[in-house]
Amino acid sequence: MFAPQHDMPVRHELLARLDAARNETDKLFHFVKEDSLYERPIPERHRIVFYVGHLEAFDWNLLGGFIPGLRGFHTAFDRLFAFGIDPVDGGLPADQPEDWPALDEVRKYRERIRETLDGALSNPSFWRATYDGFLPTTFLNVAIEHRLMHAETLAYMFHQLPLEKKIHQGNVPAHTAQPLEFCMTAIPAGAATLGLVAHDGAFGWDNEFEAHRVHVPAFEIDRYKVTNGQYLEFVDAGGYEERSLWDEAGWTWKTKQDLRHPLFWKWRNDRWYSRTMFDELPLPLDWPVFVSHAEAGAYARWAGKQLPTEAQWHRAAYGTPAGEERVYPWGSEAPARTHGYFDFKRWDPVPVNAFARGSSAFGVGGLMGNGWEWTSSLFTPFEGFRPCSFLPGYTANFFDGKHYVLKGGSTRTAECMMRRSFRNWFQPHYPYVYAGFRCVSQ
Repeated sequence: MFAPQHDMPVRHELLARLDAARNETDKLFHFVKEDSLYERPIPERHRIVFYVGHLEAFDWNLLGGFIPGLRGFHTAFDRLFAFGIDPVDGGLPADQPEDWPALDEVRKYRERIRETLDGALSNPSFWRATYDGFLPTTFLNVAIEHRLMHAETLAYMFHQLPLEKKIHQGNVPAHTAQPLEFCMTAIPAGAATLGLVAHDGAFGWDNEFEAHRVHVPAFEIDRYKVTNGQYLEFVDAGGYEERSLWDEAGWTWKTKQDLRHPLFWKWRNDRWYSRTMFDELPLPLDWPVFVSHAEAGAYARWAGKQLPTEAQWHRAAYGTPAGEERVYPWGSEAPARTHGYFDFKRWDPVPVNAFARGSSAFGVGGLMGNGWEWTSSLFTPFEGFRPCSFLPGYTANFFDGKHYVLKGGSTRTAECMMRRSFRNWFQPHYPYVYAGFRCVSQ
């Protein structure tokens, strides 16, 4: 992991970004009703109270060991709130609410960490040193992006809470789009650059290194993400009952869960509804469908297509007919509202063709924001990968053949993670992510 030099403007920028990230996660906990903070909205995850302590515990465990003079004051909480969980093979946590500390204790722990770390970060001597060979800016970037990742994953979690357990945050105006034309776009053969160049000054997680070019043969890709309306055709055609469309693990998981439709859909009063963060709306047919990797794969087989590889997605998103590659699908201009909704600007998706200015050079639309996109690529290290010495298992533990790469971003993805090299990953039977997909054909 690398980060820019620690000059004064960068220092002030990072501290402002840390404060903004804290505000973002603090706001999330404020719209969950107090008596629901010991709920477990997603069976595979910790109870909400864990995350109240985890964000500060991560910062403390990360920075505390490198800042001279800092002394631990609650080592039991440092351990308890250190790591989240990502159970595989059906294992689920079995702890009870009474197994966790009182909320007041957790909040006091959180506030003391903030006060202590903020005092250390205000000391110029911290910024003049290096720690285990890393600049202090690296640690701040890690702390900020880790927190912003949780600002999104907490939204996934809170989405699964019953509506009555949340405090409604108000409606965002509906976004209208032009009539939708479903088609595929031809992408000529060419190169795709994946990853970041080490030592070029840009921050990245260890799994983003090392940059390399991949030759991608010609293919066709859906111009837009698959919509609720398209996926409804798959559901109505019996896609969830057709064994041949599912791989063995996906079929076993779907059957065990008695899954018959996307998690974000609800059948009521003889019609489909979309379960948004704070409401239930008649299913918007032009919104992207959010499903697990297993469901996306079954749809692709039904349609006679495939999910794109990570390299194909890159080629369609950042490549150009002339051969050069763009920083963003639309060019080099920094992400803005005209390119899509992201950076916590909206809770729910919009029509898949809502932002024409966000399209790639090949005319592929809606690639950034409005939902992550599943690829067919397993999450594996790039050649030259080296685990970060102070977080050796942060990504390396997930190179297990059980996680798939996602690209793009959702309405709840921070702008700093809209960079071309950023990689997200989840297990194939995890339906809670704001993740859709598009298909390719060779």
